[in-house]
Amino acid sequence: MEKKEEKWIKTRHGVLKAIAYVLMYPIARIKYGCRIERFKDQGSRAYLILYNHQTPFDQFFTGMVFHGALYYLATEDIFSNGFVSSLLRWAVAPIPIKKATSDIAAVRTCVRVAREGGSIAIAPEGNRTYSGKTEHISSSIASLAKMIKLPIAFQRIEGGYGVEPRWSDSTRKGRMRTYVSRVLEPEEYAKMGKEELTDLIRQELYVNEGNSDDGLFRSPRRAEYLERAVYVCPFCGLSEFESSGSEVKCRTCGRVIEYGEDKRLTGKGFDFPFAYMTEWYDYQCDFVNGLDLNALTEAPVFTDEAELSEVFVGKKKEVLRPAAVFRLYGDRVTVDEDAPDALILPFEEVTAAAALGRNKLNLYHGQKVYQVRGSKRFNALKYVNFYYRSQNIRGNKDGKFLGL
Repeated sequence: MEKKEEKWIKTRHGVLKAIAYVLMYPIARIKYGCRIERFKDQGSRAYLILYNHQTPFDQFFTGMVFHGALYYLATEDIFSNGFVSSLLRWAVAPIPIKKATSDIAAVRTCVRVAREGGSIAIAPEGNRTYSGKTEHISSSIASLAKMIKLPIAFQRIEGGYGVEPRWSDSTRKGRMRTYVSRVLEPEEYAKMGKEELTDLIRQELYVNEGNSDDGLFRSPRRAEYLERAVYVCPFCGLSEFESSGSEVKCRTCGRVIEYGEDKRLTGKGFDFPFAYMTEWYDYQCDFVNGLDLNALTEAPVFTDEAELSEVFVGKKKEVLRPAAVFRLYGDRVTVDEDAPDALILPFEEVTAAAALGRNKLNLYHGQKVYQVRGSKRFNALKYVNFYYRSQNIRGNKDGKFLGL
């Protein structure tokens, strides 16, 4: 007799989530200054909850807006940490998905949870914003919505980029807000084509915080680790940066830029061409999309020292090289290329590249998943951008999309 599939949804998930609410609400209010607007019209229905992604605390904000258990789509990285991962599975049963790839198993699990009457929470960007502007949203989210047929609740998070940018390790004193902006019923989007629904999702979740409209964000460490996000200087081109306090310095030309409490960028003794990070980030993307990578294959463009691990998805991570030398070229990444056991990862053989958290990088090569964990100042973004620029040149990816 065939064994009956065990239910994904457990009573304990809702109980533990209620306990977490009590513990996390003071953090949301005191640390983040976030105004949580509960979804009063939720009732007993299940929803597909879509939210924009600004801070590492966003899943908790979502849990405070909605009552009852929520089932979050989560990257495989959190499922490869041994006992901690097992505890997470038992407590909240997140739905695993391989970052930057198409994951049929994740889709099947979402359908299963929806059929069992569970609410599913997804940040369809798949990434926290580096610039303050909502990142790229794939049309695959529209396909998933049409498959599971739940009402879509759009949850907006505003002010999070000002309070805790992705490239920072610290929070600022400022104001945030999170709320449900709209509910889209299944019968409404059933009439829409895939692209029309994708456009609507992008529109509802679009937030651009490249301005000073959301007030001041106070901290003496405002620019600290900004070099995790920028690697193109408008005066020097490809470069490296070093931050301290409220300032970041280009190590090539020596120019210093101040990051203000209003998020404004100001050159110290010169006119900086960008008022906010959104503008600098867009310029950087355009710069990379204009690069001839074939001219950057002889000498490394960037060199970093970092730890290399192999991720055994759903199980563990194994450190392969505690202190390896990584070199980024226009067509490949090398690891300890001067050593007898050098590892060469040509972009044409790499199937995906993804930035995780603040300073981690995943490279998917054949059946292996390599994870690079750099220093506090490591910039994983440049590796992702170069990889996708290479894919775009070969016609394997979508136009100017650079991986985020």
